Amino acid sequence: MSIPGSVPNQPEDNSSKPNFREDNLRSPDLKVDAPLRMVETAFLASTASLIWFINIYFPLGLLRVVFPLPVALIYLRWGKRGSWMGATVCALLLLVLLGPTRSLLFTIPYGLMGVLLGATWNRRVPWIVSISLGSLLGTLGVFFRVWLLSILSGQDLWVYTIDRVSSIIEWLFFKFNLLASPNLLLIQLGAIALILFNNFLYLFVVHIVAWLLFDRIGNSIPRPPTWVSVLMDYE
Repeated sequence: MSIPGSVPNQPEDNSSKPNFREDNLRSPDLKVDAPLRMVETAFLASTASLIWFINIYFPLGLLRVVFPLPVALIYLRWGKRGSWMGATVCALLLLVLLGPTRSLLFTIPYGLMGVLLGATWNRRVPWIVSISLGSLLGTLGVFFRVWLLSILSGQDLWVYTIDRVSSIIEWLFFKFNLLASPNLLLIQLGAIALILFNNFLYLFVVHIVAWLLFDRIGNSIPRPPTWVSVLMDYE
């Protein structure tokens, strides 16, 4: 029964009220990129440091090929900031483990080379450009190594390099029946050309290893020239 003149009871409209129970049970939005970036950067930086550490005490020529690859992979996955953080972490780890000298010898050129290769690969630059830039950086790294070790040893190690190159040039002059003797400028230019050529071959091998390895983990680098694909029989 309803009382005359009274307003009948209306059902409460709960649609306008927020559902506090559902809001409280809703999981917060977590930014997983930041922890993942930090973990991967630390892991790859420690991997690069471990490879350098092993190569110091058990020098294997094959390990040299992968020196810049962990830092380059950080760039491909997490960008410029992550790669610089990785190179810095590598330098600090090696500073603690091996001292400042060997930490510097890794950072220049291999740490910087990893950042450079990651930047060129991320921008899909052709191989010839990235190899040429890496070769120049590697050549500067050789000069830095010679300069630093000359200071620490108290001897001019560049003289030993010139002596080795001089013997090679004299042997070439003898084979081609050239009677003239090479002057000092020619010998120094030959030494620089030999260092550049050595770094060019090294960067070419690094590109092949990165091409074969990074494809399998979903972080591909630019495609090689056609003749390389045909030679390697890999697509």
